[in-house]
Amino acid sequence: MNLVSGYVDLMRMPANEKFPDANNGLEPAIADETWVVIPVFNEAEAIREVIGSITPCFKNVVAVDDGSSDRTWDVLQDCAPHALRHFLNRGQGAALQTGTDYALAQGARRIAHFDADGQHRLEDLQKMVAGVARDECDIALGNRFAGDISEIPATRRILLRSAVLFHRVVSGVRLNDVHNGLRVLSREAATSIEITADRMAHASEIIDLIARSGARVREYPVTIRYSDYARNKGQRWTGSFRILLHYLIGRFAG
Repeated sequence: MNLVSGYVDLMRMPANEKFPDANNGLEPAIADETWVVIPVFNEAEAIREVIGSITPCFKNVVAVDDGSSDRTWDVLQDCAPHALRHFLNRGQGAALQTGTDYALAQGARRIAHFDADGQHRLEDLQKMVAGVARDECDIALGNRFAGDISEIPATRRILLRSAVLFHRVVSGVRLNDVHNGLRVLSREAATSIEITADRMAHASEIIDLIARSGARVREYPVTIRYSDYARNKGQRWTGSFRILLHYLIGRFAG
């Protein structure tokens, strides 16, 4: 285990570690060139199952423990193909950037962002990776509103729709789901987009960065699983207002 940049512990799986068959609905070469970044904070209960759900297809998974206070780091050392660690809790945006930088340094051709709480599905990730690999777009974004929205909690639906309208006014970006954490970026797009908002305001910052980058963007229908566990981990109204405030301060004062 090595100390990297003063705040990250790096663990690689042994060279003889056996992975499940990666040829699961996606060409092996495409899957092998794609790195999945999972930001993790206090997810000891769920993260093993989440990682296990995607490694049958994607062997290059890097999980970033963002200063968890539970047993998350112990679990990651046992189940994550690549595990990084922030000694202090810096926020999801910082964890995503740490994982993205690491994956790019390993030669990743595509970077995927995947949540740690079990909300995202492998099959949605696969079709988005395939879209970027086929050059349908430079950045693939998940859109939960393109399908059945009956499971989305009413308050969550209001918050998400409000965020869409907000970004159409502030950023001029016409997307239908601006705060979906499931996204896939080509290497070129990931290199040009650097997240500086450490905490949850990064989701809004990414939309701004995409708008400025000139990258080709496409939304793909995805299903978000709202389990009791995921609902309890989700943002509250007060948290959303704090995120908005941090975003506005960063955007207009930065």
